[in-house]
Amino acid sequence: MLNTRGFKILIIVLLVAVPQVFSQKTGYISKVWSPDRGDGTYMNPVIHADYSDPDAIRVGNDYYMIASSFSQSPGLPILHSLDLVNWEISGYVLDRILPNEHFSTVQHGGGVWAPSIRYHDGEFYIYYPDPDFGIYLTKSSKITGPWSTPILVAAGKGLIDPCPLWDDDGNVYLVHAYAGSRAGIKSILVVRQMNPAGTECITEPVLVYDGHQNDPTIEGPKIYRRKNYYYIFAPAGGVKTGWQTVLRSKHIYGPYERKVVMDQGSTATNGPHQGAWVSTQTGEDWFLHFQDKEAYGRVVWLEPMKWVSDWPVIGADPDGDGKGEPVPVYKKPNIGKPHPAVNPVENDEFNSPVNGLQWQWVSGTCQISSGKNFRQKNSR
Repeated sequence: MLNTRGFKILIIVLLVAVPQVFSQKTGYISKVWSPDRGDGTYMNPVIHADYSDPDAIRVGNDYYMIASSFSQSPGLPILHSLDLVNWEISGYVLDRILPNEHFSTVQHGGGVWAPSIRYHDGEFYIYYPDPDFGIYLTKSSKITGPWSTPILVAAGKGLIDPCPLWDDDGNVYLVHAYAGSRAGIKSILVVRQMNPAGTECITEPVLVYDGHQNDPTIEGPKIYRRKNYYYIFAPAGGVKTGWQTVLRSKHIYGPYERKVVMDQGSTATNGPHQGAWVSTQTGEDWFLHFQDKEAYGRVVWLEPMKWVSDWPVIGADPDGDGKGEPVPVYKKPNIGKPHPAVNPVENDEFNSPVNGLQWQWVSGTCQISSGKNFRQKNSR
């Protein structure tokens, strides 16, 4: 049992840690983090909740983000926004993680690692890795699904962080990294060619970058084509202490030039790790990444991005050296029209008999779909 002093300490910790205030009229009311300041500016993080390894795209006027879900079910959350600042959970891709027999028991540290999302020829493609099995693909003509049964694009232990590229000449490529815990190697990036459907790797991996000297633990690559260059955006240096590296080459297989385009700089924002380049309808460039906040999870930041001499500069660059740092407050993206603020569903309340989309559980503990009432069977 707690003694009096211990009980007082527990109460203080709960009051500090739980984001609630007490109202005599209504009882406890959630105080949900809202990044939209209502004056044309926003503050970071834009999502103060755990969404590790975000990737994002724009399709028309809509922005979609996905994130790692590891061994949680339902898996692969999809978030939606109209302005890159205000995000809402719209659903999940996976009811359960494959293979079923493997995840019939709890598998901590496995499952869905850093995914990528792309829109090609009227379909949404999501590539995601399971570090114990390989790289999977699922796709849908609608962001709301139904999503196809995941298929293995490349089998093997330690293959992680895939991202596809449909090139101008019709070739399809896949870049990915390796997890040292499974593959025995890490800090390298490779490119493979896929079949035209993007459903199978048809060549052996080609090493395009070795980060052991300058970019240890380089991972999470996202590949893009801009003008005459191929660009690979990839974080290095570790989740909590790293930086954003960008590689560029005029040839898909390199050689690639290297430049650090964002790090912590003079800010308190450690990491800045792994993300996505997104352009608005009005031609602005932005970058979404995460910051590891330990018990608070991996929260999502939004940074302005510009191009200088065909290199991206992410965040603020006060000394003009081409290497940015995270911004705490900035003007909202120009999407052509204003968008009202919304509160993302990221609280731990049970205000309805049906659980909110923010709730997941560890695979193997139950088999109840999202949105069902499993309050008595699960905890977050």
